[in-house]
Amino acid sequence: MNKETIRFALAVNHAGHFQAKHFGDADKYIIYEWKNNELTYVKEEINVYKTFDEEHEHGSQKKGRAILNFLKSMDVNVLLSRHFGKNIQLVNQHFIPVIIYAETPDEVIPVIKKHVKWIEDELNNQPEEYKLFFLKNGALKISIKKYE
Repeated sequence: MNKETIRFALAVNHAGHFQAKHFGDADKYIIYEWKNNELTYVKEEINVYKTFDEEHEHGSQKKGRAILNFLKSMDVNVLLSRHFGKNIQLVNQHFIPVIIYAETPDEVIPVIKKHVKWIEDELNNQPEEYKLFFLKNGALKISIKKYE
């Protein structure tokens, strides 16, 4: 799989800022696309599943699967958030989870561009389960088991 296009979903609040919440608890997702060595804005999508099935349990698998299917339908490959919950075990079977330390998308865009080769390499290697990435000044990837 040689990924010429990579889609990123950034989990933000209504004001467009990253929060220390689980990916599935974001108010909306901002979609960006990496193609021809350029990262461009695609669209914003309200997280209609934010409270889906939460009355039964926080971080329900039903909610997690609904969000995953929603993002798959938009051809997203990479999820960026300040935090992931227990559904990260579902996430990394379909997407590369990335923990970022920025406050806004404007701050994280240069970091993505700087480290996109790591993401491309992970997608092209097609592991059964993607590693968890941490992007700040550098890039670090670890297995999900070490994160839990």
